[in-house]
Amino acid sequence: MQQTPTATLGTQAAVATLSPALDTAVRQSFARQGLMRHWHASIEHLAPGRADIRLPHSERVSQQQGSFHGGAMGALADIAAGYAAMTVAPEGMEVTTVEYKINFLAACSGGTLLARGRVVRTGRRIIVTAADVVHQADDGRETLCAVMQQTIMPVAKAYGAPLP
Repeated sequence: MQQTPTATLGTQAAVATLSPALDTAVRQSFARQGLMRHWHASIEHLAPGRADIRLPHSERVSQQQGSFHGGAMGALADIAAGYAAMTVAPEGMEVTTVEYKINFLAACSGGTLLARGRVVRTGRRIIVTAADVVHQADDGRETLCAVMQQTIMPVAKAYGAPLP
């Protein structure tokens, strides 16, 4: 596994971080996500078994009533949990989604969505992940919008250098 965490001392406990090489690999892979670029999504946080992805509200990701579209929430959760899985996948591997199930809990508009992806269990052939999609309103309030569970499979990297 490429998970080589290093300890960074905090005020209370050590916090695991990704190796610089793995952090770069995840960020380069994310940069190749055309949908995420189109929607102006960004990586907020990476750690072993964790990935948080932020999505600002815009017409590109809204449904007819102005709220975030469920498809946008699903795609954001899929990406966040997928990159959480990539942080624990074997070295040099990418990941692909085998399946996911999502429950929508609230309609949210304006502000931003933050998908918090995490690894639930790593197996020999699959990785089970989950993600919470949280709406962050402009006034700072947070609302849980959706929860997702997913099955991921490590796959060989099938591309060369990152896109410009």
